Amino acid sequence: MENNTLNGMDRVDPNLRDEMLAELFLDKMMNNFKKSKILEEIDQSLKNNDKEAFFRLTEELKYVS
Repeated sequence: MENNTLNGMDRVDPNLRDEMLAELFLDKMMNNFKKSKILEEIDQSLKNNDKEAFFRLTEELKYVS
């Protein structure tokens, strides 16, 4: 699928393509960072036996792609 997306981008203006790729990259990095932080917080909630935080964080994790 990524190959098809990149092949289709050959028809896009090079400056716009670079901007779009940079935005996709930053979005992916931000999502990875958010996911990592939530997972750390989930680990901490388990160590603290904090069920409320655990359930809140696992629910939040569902929405981070």
